[in-house]
Amino acid sequence: MTLSIANPPTLETDRLHLRVPTGDDWPVMRDFFMSDRAEHVGAPYSEGKAWRHFGTEVGHWLILGFGMWAVTDKGTGELYGLVGPWCPADWPENEVGWVITEAAEGKGIAFEAATAVVLDCFDRLGWDTAVSYIDADNTRSIDLAERLGAVLDPDAPQPKPDKPCLVYRHPRPSGRLT
Repeated sequence: MTLSIANPPTLETDRLHLRVPTGDDWPVMRDFFMSDRAEHVGAPYSEGKAWRHFGTEVGHWLILGFGMWAVTDKGTGELYGLVGPWCPADWPENEVGWVITEAAEGKGIAFEAATAVVLDCFDRLGWDTAVSYIDADNTRSIDLAERLGAVLDPDAPQPKPDKPCLVYRHPRPSGRLT
């Protein structure tokens, strides 16, 4: 699959617009990756490491034709973070991941975005299975995975065997995107 820069895909929910991340998202994502809120993805990072991490998110789209969506408010355009498929070359399985800013906390935004993304992964991308790799101390992400219907899969292969995490397996959605 190759991304057409001229006509990138988008996803819509009741409140959210999900689009390919752009350079305009850098200030919000820089602040996220340099904060304690990003501790479960190895942060807080220096500005340089935050830059490289964000660049990896954008590059994922160019290499694979899909990636983490920039999650924005339909009305205001406010960026709430990134939610989407994440498949580095050395990952054992296709992952649905999320990094959500504090501005989205407690509003159901992560659930709404991740629900649309999981459906898109199985529907448009044609995935047979999807997991979420979650740090064992990340209770917010564990709660979100369980709310999405994902179940702990203790036998799933680890993405970083030297630093084990919890692997939540997502069920195949029954609906389709409209």
